[in-house]
Amino acid sequence: MSNADQSAAPSPKRSWWFWAKRILTWCFFIAVPVLLFYLARNVDWAEVITTLRDYPLSTLAIGALIALVSYATYSCFDLLGRAYTGHAMRIREVLPVTFVCYAFNLNMGAIVGGVALRYRLYSRYGLDVPTITRVMSLSMVTNWLGYILLAGSLFSLGLLKLPNSWEIGQTGLRLIGIALLLVAIGYLLACGLSTRRSWHIRGHEIVLPPLKFALLQAALGAANWSLMALLIFLLLPEGVFYPSILAILMVSSIAGVITHIPAGLGVIEVVFIALLQHQVPQSEIMAALVGYRALYFLFPLALACVVYLALERQARTRQHDGSGAEPENS
Repeated sequence: MSNADQSAAPSPKRSWWFWAKRILTWCFFIAVPVLLFYLARNVDWAEVITTLRDYPLSTLAIGALIALVSYATYSCFDLLGRAYTGHAMRIREVLPVTFVCYAFNLNMGAIVGGVALRYRLYSRYGLDVPTITRVMSLSMVTNWLGYILLAGSLFSLGLLKLPNSWEIGQTGLRLIGIALLLVAIGYLLACGLSTRRSWHIRGHEIVLPPLKFALLQAALGAANWSLMALLIFLLLPEGVFYPSILAILMVSSIAGVITHIPAGLGVIEVVFIALLQHQVPQSEIMAALVGYRALYFLFPLALACVVYLALERQARTRQHDGSGAEPENS
């Protein structure tokens, strides 16, 4: 076998990890519908509908406002990317692009919204691939830095009580929380103290932002996750503990990422019912999650479709005005 063939052949270790991830993913795909079906059998769906109908209009209006503020907060992630890369797009151009990408990301997965749409829409405004990659990477770091800080704090402080049947246990969850906090603190320390500020990986330059910039990332990321949990908290009955709702959202979100199911469909419901059913009737949990999906996923997606069409129309107009004819592949 030639050296090229040897380098192309996957190593046994890499092959083992590849199949382990695939098996784990398929186990989640199988387990989630089974658990959801098992839990759904015990839900009084008539009561769910009644609960939805009984939501005051003021509650739904406040929920819509929370969703709006959350989307605005997430859109600031790409404004950080604008400052980080120094590209020339205007703020009023960045915000609708980020809004559209976030809505599609939530409903259709990261590949569609987080990656494909970002490259398409930003390239329409003249950004090159390296710049778009840096904006997208910074947005991802901002999002997950906020997640890691919140989840690490909640888990390490024991603010989420796991059922006795969960093998990980409270001690295991605390250790995970401490590990997450160490990762977040490590990133912040690197931004503040590292003497080497840039690396080149696969032709892309990665530059550590200053500490103040990293702290702003952490604040925005944590604020967005907190607003998402606040919307669910608003729709649940009184008496629930907000930090517990936030912690459950942390668990359900990472489960959704592992399964690669768009919008975490079924995953969020399974986790919330499993961890909250001893405090809140299942019908009220389901009603809150249905309302959450409507206000945070579906309505913004409908609006994002309209905004996307407007952005595409504007792009075609710019191309026509700039070249006199629209490219065939636009």
